[in-house]
Parts: sequence; C-alpha cells; structure tokens
Amino acid sequence: MAKVKYYFDTENLAYRKIKPKVSKKVGVVLLFLTAAALFGFLCFVALLNTPFFETPKDRLQAREIENMQMRYEILNRKMDQIDEVLASIEERDNNIYRTYFNTTPIPEEQRKAGFGGVNRYKEMEGYNNSELVISTSKKLDIISKELVIQSKSLDEIAKLAKDKEKLLTSIPAIQPVKNEDLRQMASGFGYRSDPFTKIRKFHAGMDFSARTGTPIFATGDGVVVAADNKMSGYGNRIVIRHGFGYETLYGHMSKFKAKAGQKVKRGDVIGYVGSTGRSEAPHLHYEVHKNGEVVNPLNFYYGNISAKEYILISKLANQENQSLD
Repeated sequence: MAKVKYYFDTENLAYRKIKPKVSKKVGVVLLFLTAAALFGFLCFVALLNTPFFETPKDRLQAREIENMQMRYEILNRKMDQIDEVLASIEERDNNIYRTYFNTTPIPEEQRKAGFGGVNRYKEMEGYNNSELVISTSKKLDIISKELVIQSKSLDEIAKLAKDKEKLLTSIPAIQPVKNEDLRQMASGFGYRSDPFTKIRKFHAGMDFSARTGTPIFATGDGVVVAADNKMSGYGNRIVIRHGFGYETLYGHMSKFKAKAGQKVKRGDVIGYVGSTGRSEAPHLHYEVHKNGEVVNPLNFYYGNISAKEYILISKLANQENQSLD
C-alpha cells in the first residue's frame, strides 16, 4: 500500500492530504515500463548468446559448421598423403631420373617456394574458422605448384628419354662390313705408311679389306647427306649424318645402294666394297666424325663384338702398317 503524504495548512491550522499529480503518475509508469522493456531485451540478448537457448536454425547452422570442420580435417589428411607421395616422386626425379640423363636436379627451394607479395587470402580473414580455411588453402596452393613443377620436369625427362633412345640407335656402333674372324681389318686409325708415297702420314679412319661387291652396312641410324665421288681420293663415297654431332664416311665403294636424302637404319646395306679413287686394293675406308673432328672408329664397335674380340681387333688396328689408301 502506497504511503499517504500530508502537509500542514497554516491558514486553517490543519493537516491536509497531498494529492499526487496525474502527469507524475504517468511518468513513473512510463519509466517503469521502459526499464522493464530494456531489462527484458537485455535478458533476451543474453539468452540468445548462451548455449542454453538455441533456435532450430542455430542448431542447423552449428551442425553445418561442425560438418565443414570435419571435411576440412579430412581434406588436410588427404593433402598430407599426397604431399608424401609427391615428395617420393620428387626424390626419384632428382636422384634417379635426372642423374641418369645427366641433367641438373631441381633445387628444393624452387619446389617448395611459397607465395610472397600480395596477400592471396585476405578475403578469408575475419571469420571464426579463418585460420583453418587459410592454412588449408595455402597447403593446397603449394601442392598445386609442386605438381606443376613436377609435371614439367617429367615432360622434360620424357623428352630426354626419347632423345636417349634416339642417341643409342644413332651412334655408329657396329663394324661396317661383315668381319666374323676380325682379319679383314687391314689398317687402323693413326699414323701409317702411305701406299703410294711410302711417307708416314695420318690415317683418319680404318681400312677393311674385302672382295669387290661385299655389302657395306650403315653403322647407325641417320640420313645420307652425300653419295658421290666429289671428294678427292675417296672415290665413290657415302656420308651419313646420324645426329648428336656424329657423321660417318664410307669410301672407295664400287657402287651405291643408298642415295642422298635417304633415311637409313643401323645394319642397312648402303653400298658395296670397291677400289675407286686413291686405293691400292679393294677395301672400305671408314671414318667416324664427332662434332666435326675425326675420332677412332675402334671406340664404337661395342654393338657387335665381345670384350675378347675388341682386344684382338685393337691389336690389329694399332699395328703401324701400310694403309690401303
């Protein structure tokens, strides 16, 4: 019950009841209602931010966030596995493939380099799970870059492998005439006595004595770049360009079986032994050139002789006898 207030009326010498103004009553009521409303709103906001009060929409959103976090964790585990496999491939690439093909390994800092400069992940910042999303995105970007580098490296290795296979078939690796008993090797590479002047001079190839008409074989894959008798002293000669800096020359032929511009394979018959040009007897004069320089053909017969046979033919080739041209 509200207290009743009085005041003393000096004129009438009596106490009189104080009547409150209506406007004041209304103000008090409004103040009370406002305070109650504000308190209620604050309580409502507080309840909304506590786990004890969740709407169906909040529960659905919470499940979606939890599901997203779980998927990101699974994605990170898979990327870790991919990174392990990629690291193994990179190790084989540097230490096996690139070593075999004698090419420079890719530096680790180039493979693992990050992304400097501009902040690529700015739009992902400012959220509850920003750290998880940004770290996963960075890892994915780095793996993607490593895959691009490794893919280019494997393309390079594949090209080197093709070139290696082509090189192995192009190197002049067999004797140019059948020489089962190895006795047809008449004169070797180096200084020999000239059959016409009897003066000791440099002999730029090897001479294989054989009957006129004996088949002559291409010693490696290549293209015939000359089949003529325009080079003084060599008579009918064929020159094959094998690529990789290799060329071979076959001189004193009786006739040709290949012509300029023709592609040949190792073992193809390209002509026949004769004694044309500056020649003392039927034989094949055979030369090997590497990057424009004559080299000893004896070093290239690994394709059809054994180690024991190589020693024998080497002794024959190193005898300082008289050449046949």
